[in-house]
Amino acid sequence: MFTGIVEEVGEIVAVTSEGSTRRLTVRALIALDGSDVGASIAVNGACLTVVTRDATTLAFDVGPETLERTTLGHLRAGALVNLERPLRLGAALGGHLVLGHVDGVATVTDVSRVESTARVRIALPDPEFAALIVPKGSVAVDGVSLTVAALEAAAFEVMLIPHTLAATTLGRLRVGQPVNIEADVIGKYVVRSLALRGSS
Repeated sequence: MFTGIVEEVGEIVAVTSEGSTRRLTVRALIALDGSDVGASIAVNGACLTVVTRDATTLAFDVGPETLERTTLGHLRAGALVNLERPLRLGAALGGHLVLGHVDGVATVTDVSRVESTARVRIALPDPEFAALIVPKGSVAVDGVSLTVAALEAAAFEVMLIPHTLAATTLGRLRVGQPVNIEADVIGKYVVRSLALRGSS
């Protein structure tokens, strides 16, 4: 489990394929600490397992389902990614509870700079996703915990403060760019509970 507070931006240094699996090797610094083989790391919001590591890099195997449901299959050497180690018991919960289970890939449709901040509009992959997102609620975009500033039938908007723009990959967002989104897990349980009540 994660918080959506990105610890550092890593760089993809190698991408290799073996059958339907892809291995991503990421240069990191902060995320290396305590991340032995078998540890979990959120990479652009997707929970991945460390399969090998050395003094400067971590490697992850990405399976077919994750490649299909996230943007990780589009990554190439030189790409930058948001990294976060798991939440530790007793640590501060600075963002919101993020499972690292990406719900889908959305598309950036507008990026408007407002002085030192940015307002970003993101189109949902399916209108049904709108039921999982609430105004002023939380959403993870490429692993970054954000507050929903506005909600439409099939899109939502977030405001990015200067720190987020500088400390994550979101400062490089462009129109047309795909992003991983994960709705707030509490909201998903509420929607599921109401759906079950309605069908009984």
